[in-house]
Amino acid sequence: MLTVNNAESYFKNKIGDDTEDIQNFWEAFKAFSKEAVEGEEEKEILFQCGVYDFTGNELFHFDFVRQFTVFEEDDHSHMEQLHCEFLYKPTSELKKLKVEEWSMDYDDIDNFLNHIESLREFKIPMNLKPIKSEIYQEEI
Repeated sequence: MLTVNNAESYFKNKIGDDTEDIQNFWEAFKAFSKEAVEGEEEKEILFQCGVYDFTGNELFHFDFVRQFTVFEEDDHSHMEQLHCEFLYKPTSELKKLKVEEWSMDYDDIDNFLNHIESLREFKIPMNLKPIKSEIYQEEI
């Protein structure tokens, strides 16, 4: 059973060694976003992008996120996010792109994913080569 604790390793196994192909990441992420996770009440998927200096350097962040709400004995404990993130040099074109879209704002996950794929904030970076990609999970 897929759990919050094994979500990162599970997703990394789905990606395999092909860490250069953004389309592969996206297809794997779409499938992963529909999978049931033990204890999950609602699927919380986020697509976000924009130029930030989180790393100390200004970079364009292109990020697919699955958020998990963790409960302990029916009480809210904390939240965790699994990020599938790509970093780019912030070109003038990328500096114009910024978006934050949550799946909970849509009727169903497929409508959300179709909407994301229609955004220019999604299409433009998908056709560029990132300088770095990483998959990581963090408590927020």
